[in-house]
Amino acid sequence: MADSARTHDLVVFGATGFVGRLLAEYLAGHAPPGTRIALAGRSRARLEEVRSALPAAARDWDLIEADSGDPASLRAMAESTRVVATTVGPYARYGLPVVEACARAGTHYADLTGEVLFVRDAIARTDAVAKDTGARIVHSCGYDSIPSDLGVLILARRAQADGAGGLCDVRLVANLRGGFSGGTIDSMRVQLEEMVGDRSLRRVLGDPFSLSPDRDAEPDTRQPSDAGPPARLPDGRWTAPFVMASINTRIVRRSNALQGWAYGRGLSYGEVMGAGRGPVGAITAAGVTGGLLGALAAMAFPPTRALLDRFLPAPGDGPSEEARRNGWFTSALEAGTEDGRRYRAVVAGQGDPGYAATAVMLGESALSLALDGDRLPDAAGSLTPATAMGEVLVERLRAAGHTYEVTAL
Repeated sequence: MADSARTHDLVVFGATGFVGRLLAEYLAGHAPPGTRIALAGRSRARLEEVRSALPAAARDWDLIEADSGDPASLRAMAESTRVVATTVGPYARYGLPVVEACARAGTHYADLTGEVLFVRDAIARTDAVAKDTGARIVHSCGYDSIPSDLGVLILARRAQADGAGGLCDVRLVANLRGGFSGGTIDSMRVQLEEMVGDRSLRRVLGDPFSLSPDRDAEPDTRQPSDAGPPARLPDGRWTAPFVMASINTRIVRRSNALQGWAYGRGLSYGEVMGAGRGPVGAITAAGVTGGLLGALAAMAFPPTRALLDRFLPAPGDGPSEEARRNGWFTSALEAGTEDGRRYRAVVAGQGDPGYAATAVMLGESALSLALDGDRLPDAAGSLTPATAMGEVLVERLRAAGHTYEVTAL
């Protein structure tokens, strides 16, 4: 479908949800003048309420009634715009019809999913169609998984520029201050529900190359566990499992494979969460590990899940404005290369990583897809942030105040 026939550059689907409102607010303050933006959701009245609370730049934005359960409304939405940015989750429950509508319409798509099973299903259903129509389908355009995906990209590009060969061993240590929304917890719950009682899905989640475009072609390089015990790094820092590692590591490995293993066929990539130093760090690491395993176990079974739901935020809820403003994230990646050199990348930003910082990441991803077409990598189909937007998105995020830097060690 020709761009000249589209009345919008960008549609925010799910604009009445917690993260959707944050995304709309970010775009109202940062989209270039003249960018044609629309807000989409099930209720026009609620969309009008959201638009009325936005800065003046959004007063003329169009409103679109669309529902994940109404294919005709999704088709009309997708055909009206160059890009759909969706925050409607859990994606396993509501996302596939949106991806399919965008793929068929040749409309670029960006989401915030951290759901491995959803991404795998979306690849199977839409990759070939999107390649034919020219659509870029880009999953995980928030804190899941942009710092990881773009962090490894800039490491690999620096090593290549220095003639250091491919990356062999990369580890990310995540440090952050932030909270969880009801939507994030609901996505975790749905994925666990799918997995319980189905060994085949458990095997998919346990496969480090489960999102590979060609599983049989992947090298047999051993990959770190996503859920190992607390560990002490050589510099004395303690680490615990990182709840987002299961999606982030698979997105990075998919990026590597989609680029012909440009990062290195011997790439070993893992992620952990920093817990501090000394006895306090050890206690924190043990507490985080035990708490994470306990929460996942409780969410996997109906009786304990019902009890846990009494204390967890409901979908549509999230951290306060003050908490979002005071949050931050820093992802430190250290890498070894084929010739023995070592590099360190730092990706960082202000604001709660899952909300304030994620609104920046998804907003700039959507703007890049809508406005930077001539500068983006020549690619279509089911992509990743690194393969769909690459260093163009790195530039945008730097301009938005995020840190992306690499140094030789």
